[in-house]
Amino acid sequence: MKKGSKRSLSLNSLTSSLSEDQRKQLCGLLENVELTLLFKASVHGYQASAFHQRCDRQGPTVLVAYNRSGYIFGGYTSVDYTQSGRDVTDEEAFLFSIRGGGAPLCFKVNSGQYARYDDAGAPNFGDQLYFCYSNQATVYDQGQNGYGGYGGRGNPFNFDPATLYGNDTQLRECEVYKVEEKKDPQISVKMKPWRNVQWTEKRRDELMKMIRDYKPLMPSVSRVRILMIGPVGAGKSSFFNSINSVFMGRMTSKAMSGSAGTSLTTQFRTYPVKDGREGKPLPFVLCDTMGLEEQSGAGLDIDDISSILQGHVPDRYKFNPTTPFQPEEQKAFRPPSLQEKIHCVVYVIDATKISLMSSKLEEKLAAIRKKVNSLGIAQIVLMTKVDEACPLVEEDLQSLYVSSYIKTKVQEVSSRLGVPVSCVLPVKNYSQELELELNCDVLLLTALQQMLRFADDYFDDIRPVEGNPI
Repeated sequence: MKKGSKRSLSLNSLTSSLSEDQRKQLCGLLENVELTLLFKASVHGYQASAFHQRCDRQGPTVLVAYNRSGYIFGGYTSVDYTQSGRDVTDEEAFLFSIRGGGAPLCFKVNSGQYARYDDAGAPNFGDQLYFCYSNQATVYDQGQNGYGGYGGRGNPFNFDPATLYGNDTQLRECEVYKVEEKKDPQISVKMKPWRNVQWTEKRRDELMKMIRDYKPLMPSVSRVRILMIGPVGAGKSSFFNSINSVFMGRMTSKAMSGSAGTSLTTQFRTYPVKDGREGKPLPFVLCDTMGLEEQSGAGLDIDDISSILQGHVPDRYKFNPTTPFQPEEQKAFRPPSLQEKIHCVVYVIDATKISLMSSKLEEKLAAIRKKVNSLGIAQIVLMTKVDEACPLVEEDLQSLYVSSYIKTKVQEVSSRLGVPVSCVLPVKNYSQELELELNCDVLLLTALQQMLRFADDYFDDIRPVEGNPI
């Protein structure tokens, strides 16, 4: 909020000593805030214990002191008082002085210096300027008394005592206000979505029809093969179960899923999806694999992924983490057709564990991406468990694309995996629900539609050389 605009003071039974003009000047330094008077020395006493009883763990606060010469001065800190006995770093801290109708003076904390010493004593700024010193109505300035802050290592705040408080250390009042961001009713709480989604039954039906009617760009391919790759427990198998549930019209659990510490999927599985219980197969196949694990000799091997991408690995092949698949083991080995190869790779990443991803796992994913890139195969990232990652989304899935937290997670995935932000698709798999939910369906189907579109991009790229080895 701009300087001089109206702000309210919630004072409980206390009365602020600030005049309206002084209040405006102080709020002009803080911007867009509401102030609540917590402590008034003339009422609660000048003792440090009284200050801490009223002001500890209140979040950002501003201390306002009044001396007998008419100076109004003090300091702001964005860090709680907790009596921790430690130095406090606070780059937002500043000292101020208000005099007459002119602009208030502001002295910011020096870079690299501690803003406060947080103990049970009197409130201080930079272990340099103490208020209510020795439980008295006085100010103590170590710099004025020949001492720098923090044992003479220099003053965290550069100010002239004559300018800040007129060299008058005798107080007639000292107040502390809690500082909170102002909730302006004129500002709409509904932020502009950073992606547009139609959360309607009509949109769900349109997506289902587009997927049913989809035909791969290559005449030799009847169904797009989509390979799901990701860490253990990220939700690969759950995504298949969720898509299958949407088209079956009820909850299904065909693929084994859960939260075990090691991969529940031990075979390479190809899962076709039917359009309803008696319906025809839909034009895609979801391929599931073992989960990626950090340790070498555990989880899916990168050489196995290469064999899967090129169509060598048959359905239900059981992985051996210590021995990669050998194509020559097949009795009747032949070059795989385009129909048997992978046309789109989907990396499945748990939104709640992105920041915890180890460097070893990140290296594995980078090696896989390098291989997929060399084959020119389309790639997408599926970011699962968005509801668990963000309380706003957990409460209402339609808040997904107004959540700034989810947006930062999408950007983090993009950065760590080296894929464009537009290729990161947040979804919520079905896990504990007993009935289908519209919002969930829309997200899942939108993701599947993008996978089919990306597969078409791959087909379009190789179409001139179909029949040649890829």
